[in-house]
Amino acid sequence: MNKKIIIFGIILSALMISSCVKDLDVTPKDPTKILEGNLNDDPVYMKQALAKIYASFIISGQGANGGDDIAASDGNFFTTMRALWNLQEITTDEAICAWGDVGIADLNTQTWSPSNPFLTALYQRLALSITYANDFISKAQGNSDPAVVKYVAEARFLRALAYSWAIDLFGQFPFTTEEDGVGKFFPEIGTRTDIFNYIEDELLAIENTLGVPKSSYPQADQAAAWMLLARLYLNAEVYTGTPRWDDCVIYAGKVIDAGYSLATDYRQNFSADNDGRHNPEMIFAWEQDGTNVQGYVGTTFIIESSSDARYIRAEDFHGLTSNTNWNGNRARIQLLDLLVDTIATYGNVTIPASDSTFSLCLDKRVFLKFKKARNIPAPSASGDYGIGVYKFTARNADGSRAVNYNTAFASTDFPIFRLADAYMMRAEALYRIGGAANIDAAVLDINRIRERAYGNTSGNITAADLDLDFLIDERGREFYYEAQRRTDLVRFGKFTGGDYLWQWKGGAFAGTSTADHLDLFPIPGDELSSNPNYNGQNNPGY
Repeated sequence: MNKKIIIFGIILSALMISSCVKDLDVTPKDPTKILEGNLNDDPVYMKQALAKIYASFIISGQGANGGDDIAASDGNFFTTMRALWNLQEITTDEAICAWGDVGIADLNTQTWSPSNPFLTALYQRLALSITYANDFISKAQGNSDPAVVKYVAEARFLRALAYSWAIDLFGQFPFTTEEDGVGKFFPEIGTRTDIFNYIEDELLAIENTLGVPKSSYPQADQAAAWMLLARLYLNAEVYTGTPRWDDCVIYAGKVIDAGYSLATDYRQNFSADNDGRHNPEMIFAWEQDGTNVQGYVGTTFIIESSSDARYIRAEDFHGLTSNTNWNGNRARIQLLDLLVDTIATYGNVTIPASDSTFSLCLDKRVFLKFKKARNIPAPSASGDYGIGVYKFTARNADGSRAVNYNTAFASTDFPIFRLADAYMMRAEALYRIGGAANIDAAVLDINRIRERAYGNTSGNITAADLDLDFLIDERGREFYYEAQRRTDLVRFGKFTGGDYLWQWKGGAFAGTSTADHLDLFPIPGDELSSNPNYNGQNNPGY
């Protein structure tokens, strides 16, 4: 989002108060404030109000010192994308966090409870974004201006995206729409299947109202809706019990045919010039820049939390120089094993001890670094232990500084949908449908990704190489640290149980089997007790 959109977000309280002077011609004294009575006066106002919904996913709030939308001891700590990243990454084989903050250790070891603060934060944040969208849609009803009609479609997309994460993480979730209004009431609880169906209906209803692909970055367009539909269908069997592989193929294909192309350099997807104006692969992302989206959130959080004062200095690897090297997140050894195979990625060359950043690796998606020791002696051991990850950077892909460079805050957008995922989703769905022709087509899709990774066809696979284990591993190689891993592991039946173990899974050094009810997070305890419509019933197993 540009500066104007970020700075001039609506004052939500003004929208929630019913004015007793609606018959008067009231103009706010402060031109940066938009009141309920004049919201529909100008499509520009509507765009500025829409920005508040977008912003709610990536920053803690707007106004002096952040103006946190939800009060917290550290507003940055509990923003949507930061909490989502924690739930999707440090609960898996990819990442583990060294910090001692309440709730971190529980996520590291799959031993969480309904009182985990990151669960509460994300639950409340998603509900808040849905509420913002509901209110915006309600206020815009009846406005026939073409620009406003498109903005409403975008708000409906954002609401659908929030609901998709809600059912993925929590299953059941409070269900409200613009018809419910904003006020004090206990929302009804929607089942996972009911909300799945609602998301699908919403996206199908708005796909022709959104802008055409590549027309409105960073705002959502048709391709963003198609990507969300494809991801919804990819996980349909988990969410509803009924697979929808054919539909996944259709909507991933619509994106692939929409004019996007893979970035020549994989790293550009995670650099300061990764936005859709410069990067042909980026479909939808939360825009960040060092001037207007300031906060220790999103990509700034990933960069800083993955840096340390000795092995991965942010100044050296990422270009940030203020408040750097938090020494928190690093990878478990399983990510090293996944990304760096001495035969598949080095040819027949033994890894030289001096190649601490794996620069000789044939697969150029590898942005890892050796640290003090590969194994982590305890879940909360210093961040010096484990495998360093420097995939995201505050520099441009060529190493130069961003135009809006800031010493403390990255200008790197947080990717939600990129073209590589359309290829990988379609490949997986085709493989699961089965049949020689479909499997051959899946191989072609995967090899497009691997040819970018290797720079040639040396990493290509054949149909004989393709199975479910290869698919989940290839998703890990392509999308590590992008807040997708937990969802993928659940879909492949590897997140819980004992078939696939990783270091400190279940609290054991070598990993141990965990109960399958952990495939869903619990409803936070405070939310369960405050809404009588839950009837005191948490998700099974909690």
